[in-house]
Amino acid sequence: MLKEKRVLAVVAHPDDEILGCGGTLHAILRQGGIVRVLILGEGSTCRFSLKEISSKEAKLKIEERLSFARLAHKSLGLNDVIFENLICGRFDQEPIIDIGKRIEKQIDSFLPDTVITHWGLDTNTDHRLTFVAVLTATRPVPGTSVKNLLCFETPSSTEWRFCEAFKPNYFVDIEKDLEAKIASFNCYAPSESKPFPYPRNAEGLSIYAKMRGMQIGLRYAEAFEVIRSIE
Repeated sequence: MLKEKRVLAVVAHPDDEILGCGGTLHAILRQGGIVRVLILGEGSTCRFSLKEISSKEAKLKIEERLSFARLAHKSLGLNDVIFENLICGRFDQEPIIDIGKRIEKQIDSFLPDTVITHWGLDTNTDHRLTFVAVLTATRPVPGTSVKNLLCFETPSSTEWRFCEAFKPNYFVDIEKDLEAKIASFNCYAPSESKPFPYPRNAEGLSIYAKMRGMQIGLRYAEAFEVIRSIE
């Protein structure tokens, strides 16, 4: 499915691109593919009230997260990353059509054959709205470049949707890429990592990769749900 390997990853926040599909993106780049990442939200101001989001402290947190993202992307080899800086945790205050237009703009300019995004039932509202906007932006009209649409799981969001289950049906071997994924996520660690058994740390990411690998007969893998695909 990733044979063409012109991949657009659309994520809600800085770090989702590493947590959800960092190993896969590294594998694609390692094998000569082309990757663009679109990050819709700034990822920090959900920790602040509406009155506080324009404060100096909030702005410093946004800049800090951006600096972590740049380090993470450099570590993984991602050179084409777009930041839209929507308000974190409040995507529901943005018209969904406008979010979709931001995604359509990148599809029109980049012409990806594959789009990867969040699972549509994550516990995180921004993740769910990102999925909905991606569905709108990737409607299979004649002439579209998008042949494949996949969803990834996000640790501490997907598995906490206890009433629904992520059901992967496509797997990517990341045995050669797990170390790079963890090294990249460690750039975000000052703000996003907590000790195990919280899943966002080196041990948690390794366990995820082992579990998905074991599920499909590999040592390490990342898992996806295919929404649609054309071969």
